[in-house]
Amino acid sequence: MTGIPAENRPIRPQKLYEQVSARLEARIIDKTYDIGDLLPSERDLMREFGVGRPAIREALIHLRNMGLVELRSGERALVIRPTPEVVVEALSGVAKHMLSATDGVRDFQNARLFFEVGLARHAAAHATAEDIEQLHAALEINRAALDDLPRFEKTDVAFHYVLAVIPRNPIFPAIHAAIAEWLVQQRHITLNWRGRKGTAEQAYQAHKAIYEAIAARDPDRAEKAMRDHLAHVANVFWEAMESDT
Repeated sequence: MTGIPAENRPIRPQKLYEQVSARLEARIIDKTYDIGDLLPSERDLMREFGVGRPAIREALIHLRNMGLVELRSGERALVIRPTPEVVVEALSGVAKHMLSATDGVRDFQNARLFFEVGLARHAAAHATAEDIEQLHAALEINRAALDDLPRFEKTDVAFHYVLAVIPRNPIFPAIHAAIAEWLVQQRHITLNWRGRKGTAEQAYQAHKAIYEAIAARDPDRAEKAMRDHLAHVANVFWEAMESDT
């Protein structure tokens, strides 16, 4: 079957909905059904593919989960533009499985390091005056939350979010949100671990160093500040985990 377009492949007896979904997906990709178009009715799809209603409905749900269609009660499926958030959300189950594996958390810590170092360098080189003002505002909100750890956690994420917005690439905020969710345990433990006093203050000072490097338009300094910050976060997390063990 190699080399045969998905829409021309015969439907096998097993996993009918996947075969139907693949054919519809191919038509969406080649714009047979473009953004804003309605797919044929369930009855027409059943007739065309020679399958029952359950297979059609499962196929449409699968396409919805991929962010390709919108399903509305009593109406035909609407083709929509997939968003980065939907794409990242689809990876959440896989990410949680990977986090539970040996060295899974370390792998995600390293991925975050790679991602955020790039954001810090980009911001130092390309941030507008307005971007820097927004980063400074996020830093001040972070400082004001030092005595309120639950609020500080949220302002911590918000500070890093501004860095993800600066490149004007909608995929980056989605990646940032996903990483923040996947490493939420790390953030909570490092900020609340009683083995270390003043951890929130240290996080704030690290954010301040990152901001100052970006405001000074110094990519190397911004990279070092981000590396130092994330290395400290990782070290505190693993010390806390070893202490609990």
